[in-house]
Amino acid sequence: MTEQAKVPAIRFAGFTDPWEQRKLGEIADKVTEKNLDGNITEVLTNSAEYGVINQTEFFDHAVAKESNIAGYYVIAPGDFVYNPRISATAPVGPIRRNTLGIHGVMSPLYTVFRLTDAVDGTYLSHFFKTNGWHGFMKLEGNSGARSDRFSIGDATFFEMPIPVPSSSEQHAIGSFFSRLDDLITLHQRKYDKLVIFKKSMLEKMFPKDGESVPEIRFAGFTDPWEQRKLGEIVSIGAGAPPSAFSAGNFLYVKVDDLNESSHFQFDSAQRVDANTAVKPIRKGSIIFAKRGAAILGNKVRVLGKTAYIDTNMMALEPRGVDADFLWLFINQTGLYRIADTSTIPQINNKHIEPYPVDIPNMAEQQAIGTFFSRLDDLITLHQRKLELLQDIKKSLLDKMFV
Repeated sequence: MTEQAKVPAIRFAGFTDPWEQRKLGEIADKVTEKNLDGNITEVLTNSAEYGVINQTEFFDHAVAKESNIAGYYVIAPGDFVYNPRISATAPVGPIRRNTLGIHGVMSPLYTVFRLTDAVDGTYLSHFFKTNGWHGFMKLEGNSGARSDRFSIGDATFFEMPIPVPSSSEQHAIGSFFSRLDDLITLHQRKYDKLVIFKKSMLEKMFPKDGESVPEIRFAGFTDPWEQRKLGEIVSIGAGAPPSAFSAGNFLYVKVDDLNESSHFQFDSAQRVDANTAVKPIRKGSIIFAKRGAAILGNKVRVLGKTAYIDTNMMALEPRGVDADFLWLFINQTGLYRIADTSTIPQINNKHIEPYPVDIPNMAEQQAIGTFFSRLDDLITLHQRKLELLQDIKKSLLDKMFV
């Protein structure tokens, strides 16, 4: 914002007037009412990620004791709360609005304020999700003696400049971002439901311990599953150090590259030349770290392209078993069950070869593998839509406020 043009970069059609600048103390009062009679027992907290939320829900247990909340501030629906705790996503602490529709109490460590002037609360709640007020806070306050808390006096805090357009433009901006939040929430719920659905189906479409058939099967499959040793259905591949290669066109995959989806193509991985002394790992092989925390994190991937792998990894090339089914088994079982985790987690041929695997015939393997591959594609689609909407919101928040 400049003094010559107090307008945002993007506006709705029909709005041309410059925005005013008001002080927070001109449009809001600090809430000082305390819960002296103890009638309100709903203890709330303010999280940078989740906003104003029930304390028990956020911490999984009650932090405040009932005997201590008489000195807590009473917060009404629509009130705003400033939490001085700083984090990577809230470098000066978050300001969030109580949208729970209930009265609660808030620790006196927080600053609670209530609008008094003709400023739309929804508009203001979205303004506080921008960085537009951070500059004032950094200039007028400091992190104090504790590096995790921001310090600013009440009098100074309420001097904070607030950009204020006309009431109709406030309403238009507030409504727009609220609808965008609803759309983000919708995709988040769809994504969460699909993840839960996948987890449930994985549990039901593989036999439980001591059983030879799963709880749920595709129509037409009735034969019991056969138990084999993992070493009987895979060839085990090893890696080579970077020094064995020079720059070239073949992919060279390291443990740090295992942070993408199950069928990641590793296009961002290092590229090396072909080396006739080292056997490349074929497309469709299952690759994972053979030591360290990555085993506990179960970073198991299907190699999307023929590539070389480093010495900290190993590969399982399917041999008479469907690659997608094999990946599902390894992913569902968990590397930690196959590996030695008594000291530093590690896995090698002696752990892999004798490990028991229950497998159906090839047709059923392929049906299961295809089902979960399509489900993964759907989950990835919703995840990308969610990330796109979040990026759009972030960009518009920067451009639709001055």
